[in-house]
Amino acid sequence: MRILIVEDDAILGDGLKVGLAMNGFTPDLAVCAAEADAALLAGGFSAVALDVMLPDGSGHDLLRTMRRRGDATPVLMLTALDRVADRIQGLDGGADDHLGKPFDLDELAARLRALVRRGAGRLTAHLEFAGVSLDPARMEAVRGGDPVALSRREFTILHALMEHPGAILSRAQLEERLYGFQEGVESNAVEVHVHHLRSKFGSRFIETVRGVGYRLRRT
Repeated sequence: MRILIVEDDAILGDGLKVGLAMNGFTPDLAVCAAEADAALLAGGFSAVALDVMLPDGSGHDLLRTMRRRGDATPVLMLTALDRVADRIQGLDGGADDHLGKPFDLDELAARLRALVRRGAGRLTAHLEFAGVSLDPARMEAVRGGDPVALSRREFTILHALMEHPGAILSRAQLEERLYGFQEGVESNAVEVHVHHLRSKFGSRFIETVRGVGYRLRRT
């Protein structure tokens, strides 16, 4: 799940980026409204964690800009002004959730997972396909009742494919899930991780659609 963090406090922003990465997200960090707006126009985010107080404007203004142009990306507002009036302003302005500072990182991660899940129309956090179960909160995979050890990036690719069972995801789409816009993309990373996943779930579990991408198949 690719997440945009909009936070101008360098220490907090870097901490959130590291913490969310450890929780299975692919986080990008924007330090002002203009940088966040440019990132959102490029697209590809599952949710946004948006600070209210930014050096070049208000998070509320950025949220209104998003909604006016039809950007429905789920937004979680982060603010030190945790008053009822502030929460109402954010929610009425198009935010999907609100979290006051200071907050617990695990709660932030859980709220972001819930936003992404609701946005995809799923009722439960677990993903199931062909005898494989995925738990995004614990970053655990189980096949036939047995746990399967996965690296963070293997888990990310499997998660992306299991979110859209049967759909073909291109290499570019999978790279977008693996890397933030501030990271360099390794040339054959997707192929390597898919190879590792096939060694763990069977060579026919992930199908290569030549010239298009990858999809899951029932073996």
